Amino acid sequence: MNTEAARQAKFNRLAEAYGTDLYRFAMWICGNDALAKDLVQETYLRAWKALDKLNDPKAAKSWLLTILRREYARTFERKVPKFTNVDDVVVADEHELEPQERMEIRLLRQAIMKLAPKYREPLMMQVVLGYSCKEISEALKVSKSAVMTQLFRAREQLKLSLQEDGVTGNVHGLF
Repeated sequence: MNTEAARQAKFNRLAEAYGTDLYRFAMWICGNDALAKDLVQETYLRAWKALDKLNDPKAAKSWLLTILRREYARTFERKVPKFTNVDDVVVADEHELEPQERMEIRLLRQAIMKLAPKYREPLMMQVVLGYSCKEISEALKVSKSAVMTQLFRAREQLKLSLQEDGVTGNVHGLF
């Protein structure tokens, strides 16, 4: 097998393994389906160009998410994106939720989006993508203790925000 074919195979494995996670993370940070898909495509393009720099396959997911985060930041350098209200995004759900559950989810999303990016991003990486504190610290290039502090503060701010909205209890296992 030649090196170009091996490179193509390596890239295909990365795209298949992490495509869903990249799209999900892009949707959370931008809230727009079209922009999320563009971010994933730009991430793939940059990953393809820099594929030889990926030495540790275990770090591939963090590497790709870092590329995606940086690509999202670049969108603000080029143009101001059209923002979409997260409440307006319709996500197909296999099981119809009860009205109370839908309200809780809506309030939870609103509260999460009100968090400062410093707290919102590590919380989403942990809750949505299932990252460990170590993986989050590597992706965000901060210490593990800083991540733990940010996660604690994010949950405390969420709890206060939700209590102000009349929501009590352990909403979706976050607290």
